[in-house]
Amino acid sequence: MAHEHSNHPAHLHHHFVSSEQQFDAAKMGMWLFLVTEILLFSGLFVAYTVYRVWHPEVFAQSAELLSWRMGGLNTIVLLASSFTVALGIHFAQKDNKKALVINLVLTFLLALTFLVVKYFEYSSKFEHGIFPGANFAPHGISHGVDYAAYNVPFAAQFFSIYFVMTGIHGFHVLVGMGLFTWITIRAIRGDFSSEYYTPVEICGLYWHLVDIIWIFLFPLLYLI
Repeated sequence: MAHEHSNHPAHLHHHFVSSEQQFDAAKMGMWLFLVTEILLFSGLFVAYTVYRVWHPEVFAQSAELLSWRMGGLNTIVLLASSFTVALGIHFAQKDNKKALVINLVLTFLLALTFLVVKYFEYSSKFEHGIFPGANFAPHGISHGVDYAAYNVPFAAQFFSIYFVMTGIHGFHVLVGMGLFTWITIRAIRGDFSSEYYTPVEICGLYWHLVDIIWIFLFPLLYLI
């Protein structure tokens, strides 16, 4: 039995008989987790749809205060990050450690860029009293926009939904940054190769979902 375990790769847990079985189990577990994430955001999308059907004019008017340029920039940033993480997985499969690390670092930096843009977007809202819930009290004038004119019934609901949906999504981006920090450290250490790159692909799956959710959020909140 000791000889049998000595032949196992270092990354292979004792309760798996092969790397393939371990990879399939990890991937299945991640897909199950992603299903729960989809269910979470599905509930938020339903809430958005219901309120928009009830108050379409108010939602259309409130959306005017959102910067489609910032939202569009963040869309490009996340699409680029999906590309870099896919490249990272590819280079892990090709035993190219340097390219793997570079693409993981790029993915982290793009995620950071997304949050920085979101910080400036939130700050511009808070500066003019646009908060979620009962604290909603738009005021002031900026770039010819009279924010007080948007203090109409049910506008607070729109911005509450906006902050909740984008805030939860932003939290997922932050979690993704933590994951990429972890696998980048491991990649630099040389833990991944064509024989074992499961954590890289699992994190990639998570990140693709984060990107896909934003692709739905952007047009719903900023464009229509």
